[in-house]
Amino acid sequence: MNYEKLDAAAAERELTSLDGWELKPEGDAIFKSFVFGNFIEAFGFMAECALSAEKLNHHPDWFNSYSRIDVLLTTHATKSLTDRDFKLARAMDKAFLRRN
Repeated sequence: MNYEKLDAAAAERELTSLDGWELKPEGDAIFKSFVFGNFIEAFGFMAECALSAEKLNHHPDWFNSYSRIDVLLTTHATKSLTDRDFKLARAMDKAFLRRN
């Protein structure tokens, strides 16, 4: 698959359209923590996001601890950020808003 790397300026522009996502210091990934009321809400969020990730063929690095989910998005094939990272971030934000 051919992925187009985003330069630093493009990544910063994309980041301003997202709520609460942070650019990692290396500039190759974005990060966000999502917190829910309980485990089942967090698990439901992960299940919905897994479907979005599969549709995009772009899968997150994530960690779940009870009601909290930490998400790291990067494009492993390019070792950088691409538009897919931001598409998945937007899908995750929408899924989160539906639950809160």
